[in-house]
Order: sequence, then structure tokens, then C-alpha cells
Amino acid sequence: MTPIIINQATLEDLETIQNIGRQTFTETFAASNSEEEMEKYLTESFNTEQVRSELTNPDSLFYIAWEEDDPVGYLKVNSGSAQTELQDETSLEIERIYVKSSHHGKKVGQLLYQQALETAQALKKIYIWLGVWEENLRAIQFYKKNGFVEFDKHIFKLGDEEQTDIMMKKVL
Repeated sequence: MTPIIINQATLEDLETIQNIGRQTFTETFAASNSEEEMEKYLTESFNTEQVRSELTNPDSLFYIAWEEDDPVGYLKVNSGSAQTELQDETSLEIERIYVKSSHHGKKVGQLLYQQALETAQALKKIYIWLGVWEENLRAIQFYKKNGFVEFDKHIFKLGDEEQTDIMMKKVL
């Protein structure tokens, strides 16, 4: 297998982030959600203005996993006020680890997670946290394997639908 390279994303990577986000979210969640709710979520979350706003937020960082010239996944982490919930200055939120289904089982998610750990350590954070859909058993298992524990639940809106996310954290 060709080595995977992780690079920090910039505004120039906006389209790449949009494309990977739409593709991976669809691959992971389309079978479990209505077409209408999926389309609404994808339009809200990956439109140009939204992604530009996220990429230019100084409290959010994006990293893209590349296999040669092919982007195969990305990581989004948030600190401070960019965090979707806790907004604890001592924590880093992993908002997204998205990997194309063609690269599941090839350690891309692990490399992106490792980048999140390194980022948290560089920013001197005490813990990392995230929310993961209660029905995404593959992701829950991945995070448990990496030392995360459940500490709460919250509601995630997919379009107009409310779903339950398990909130997990790992003390560094």
C-alpha cells in the first residue's frame, strides 16, 4: 500500500473537504437515514460558506489524509469556542474523522486519530472528547480501542431528525 500522508488543510482545500465530507457521510449514513434528511444535512454542513467559515476559524483545524494525489479522509478538531458543546479550554474536540469506505481497515482513521492526539498535546490539552452516533458501532469500537470512555449523551440533528450521540472522552 502507498503510504498515507497527513497534511494540515488550508482554504485552498475547501473543495476537497466538501467532497470528502459529502462522500464519506453518505457512505456511512445513507442506508440508515431518509434521502431528504441526508440531503438537508449535506447541504447545510458542506455548502461553500459553511466550510469556508470552519476552515478560517482559528479554533478549528483540518487535516487531510492523502494517498498520493487522492484525498482519502480528513480530521476536524476544535478547541475553545469552536467546540460544538463543552467549550472547555482544557479540551480538544474531535468533530470528524471521516475516511472513504475504500480505505476502511487500512489504518487511515488511526493515522488521523494520531494527528488529533499530537494536536491536543501541542495545544497542551488535558483531554479529548467527541460525540459518536449510538448506532455507529464501528466508530464506537474504534474509540474504545483507543482508550475513550462514555461520559454522557447528546442530541445530534440530521436535517430535522434528532438522533442520540454517545459522548466519549480520553484523558491525556
